[in-house]
Amino acid sequence: MGETVEQAHAQATGDTDTRHDPGPRPDSTGTALELLVHGVGGATPGEMLDDPRTVRVTGDDIAAVFRRTEDADAESRPADYRDKPVPEAYVWCNLTSGNGTRALWLLLLPFMVANLAHWMRPAAEGRHRAARLYGLLVRLCGLTLTVLLTAAACEVALDLAAWQCAGTRACADRHSWLGFLAPAGPDAGWWSLPGRRLALAAAVPAALVGLLWYLSLRTWRAYESQRPLEHAPEPDETSGRTALGRPGFWYGRRLVARLRAAHTAAGLLTVAVAVAVPAARFDHRPGGPALLDACGRLLEAALAVCGVAVVTVVCRRGRGERRLDRRLDRRLVRRLPLAALALLLLALPYAGWARPGWASAGRLPVEHAFGAIALVQGALVIALAVVAHLLHRTGSDPRTAMRGLGGPAVAMLACALGGVMSGGVAQRVSDWLDGTGTSLAGPPVLLTWQASVIPPLLLVVLALCALLARATWRTARAERAAVAADHPDGPGDPARTRRIATVRAMAGLTDRAPLLIAVVSAATLVLGAGALAGALATGRTPAHAAEGTHPLVHGGAQTAQALGSWLIGLGFILFVTFGRRAYKDASARRTIGILWDVGTFWPRAAHPFAPPCYAERAVPDLTWRMATWTRATGGRLVISGHSQGSVLAASAAWQLAPSDRARVALLTYGSPLERLYGRWFPAYFGPAALASLHQEVDCWRNLYRLTDPIGGPVRLPGECGPAVDRAPLKDPLAYGRTALHPLPSPILGHSDYQADPAFAEERERLLARLRPGLPAPRPGGDGPGTVPAADGGNQGCAGRSSA
Repeated sequence: MGETVEQAHAQATGDTDTRHDPGPRPDSTGTALELLVHGVGGATPGEMLDDPRTVRVTGDDIAAVFRRTEDADAESRPADYRDKPVPEAYVWCNLTSGNGTRALWLLLLPFMVANLAHWMRPAAEGRHRAARLYGLLVRLCGLTLTVLLTAAACEVALDLAAWQCAGTRACADRHSWLGFLAPAGPDAGWWSLPGRRLALAAAVPAALVGLLWYLSLRTWRAYESQRPLEHAPEPDETSGRTALGRPGFWYGRRLVARLRAAHTAAGLLTVAVAVAVPAARFDHRPGGPALLDACGRLLEAALAVCGVAVVTVVCRRGRGERRLDRRLDRRLVRRLPLAALALLLLALPYAGWARPGWASAGRLPVEHAFGAIALVQGALVIALAVVAHLLHRTGSDPRTAMRGLGGPAVAMLACALGGVMSGGVAQRVSDWLDGTGTSLAGPPVLLTWQASVIPPLLLVVLALCALLARATWRTARAERAAVAADHPDGPGDPARTRRIATVRAMAGLTDRAPLLIAVVSAATLVLGAGALAGALATGRTPAHAAEGTHPLVHGGAQTAQALGSWLIGLGFILFVTFGRRAYKDASARRTIGILWDVGTFWPRAAHPFAPPCYAERAVPDLTWRMATWTRATGGRLVISGHSQGSVLAASAAWQLAPSDRARVALLTYGSPLERLYGRWFPAYFGPAALASLHQEVDCWRNLYRLTDPIGGPVRLPGECGPAVDRAPLKDPLAYGRTALHPLPSPILGHSDYQADPAFAEERERLLARLRPGLPAPRPGGDGPGTVPAADGGNQGCAGRSSA
């Protein structure tokens, strides 16, 4: 009777398998499936399956599952696959490196980096309010980036082009396309008034905001609108204390829509302020027209109210992950951007009204906006660091990068990237418009100060790189003895030994990345604060502020200003050049795709204009494939992930129901799960989360090399560790020429793990556990079905229940 009740409960919940009995169903075909997931850079189905004849089993042109042609009907021929698995390849590289429009994603780089900072939160042990405050601060930081880049577009179009150049006869004569905007001369016309020039130039930043809105909406529809497999939420103690297993984690539709509306409105309001405030300041002067003065004050009040509404929308709601949230705040999503657009449309005729005596001189009277943005960003980063420190003190893993301050450091880098892009485009356009450098006032003083601190920042970076190079050289010398011990039978070849030791030492630089980012972020914060203080205190450029001081000080200021302006302009040119090349060249676009593979794994939780999250498509794809195949066939499955593919595989396993998860074995190689994700994203891939994953899947084995700069051991504490990591694989496979390797063996590093015999050995051990009727290995036992350890007693998967 008890068994009948248990079965009825399982059928009612849709969980037809239980954790205590994960064996094959009565109708099981006995077929085992090996699902291969490639890493960064992508791969073709033929390369993954080692056969040019492949067929798509399921999926579309963006992401799909492939099989060899001869394996297409494997489930109908179970006898042919009793001793071997059915290999499948999940190809997802087109999610990040497809057509030429991916080159436009380079514009979104600061937004992507800010979004990464959201997910670097330290683990919150009961500090839920602090965790929510952390997310709020990152969202506000992302909002300032939208305002900053929109303000940079306004600086170029409204200030430099329409206000300064078109308002100066000499500059307008050099650029004939601005002749109809000139305030005097034969071409002067209706558009020559300052307010009308501003209204016309506002089309450029408004179009930029519209482009960002369009890219965000289009990419969400194409990549992130796939609903994940629905399952009941699990208690925190069984889901590994990680949010990756929550039903709504990979479906952030509601938050992205809210943030997209808020950031679009913020961008449009920034343009409206740049158009309306100069006219309003002129109207507020004593003796100005009363009607225009009243209209200006009402418009400024409306802009302020709408700005408060934008900030409120960003602050009020974060991510909802505990359930699949299909709701959409349609009124908010539609009305907030429309309200901002309406205010912009009201600002255009207000600014374009004829005002006798109003002439454009100097810089546009909104240059202090950049200082306000920089001040707010600095305050947000400092507050974020305080919250992150408090969270880290609650008991985070000691291997956490930068003691939990990785998120604030990366947020600082996002703000710095935004500043470099803003200053670069402003400086380059200013140099192009003002050929002599004497007729225009140029960009705001703060942008010049920020450009001037780039040379000392580069000096700091170069000094740090020199220290790291020296440490790497010393590590390489120390590694020579280890290389000789790993290859005792090889002939003594000092050159080859040095090369292997150098590759090992270079691979270790990945573990020094926290030091590099910490120093660069701290130097950026200090130098940025100095630039802001100098700009506010003097109101002049560094070279002018240093006039009358010691000749060395004056010369240094002039050199820093000139070199910084040149470097920031050069950086902008290189940025545009690489984007243009990526638009036309598939190989360059593939390089950008690798960058997005690493940076866009996480959902858009802090900035809606970041590049799309490919995992919101890839993880549901893998989850659906694993769950439907195991339930339909009753068979077992090995999911085999390389590099970033191992992160996708682990994330998909967390999304499975417990019964399905128990029928899945995990094979990872070259995996950054602990080395990168565990250290930089401790709240989601910390030791507790990885340990729970090992306990809940049928079995897990991990392969890595000491020469691999990305992959590493999982380092699970306690009983789980020895069962997951195999001893480091030898690389190269042979030191010198042997009968098995008559030609010199290459140093593989992060690639071609399948070439090592250990890969086939570990896969066979996993498949042996998954075959129906084969007893599982027992902890330390020598009974039937025990698979002997292949790495010096490091018995894998011991103590796990399986059929």
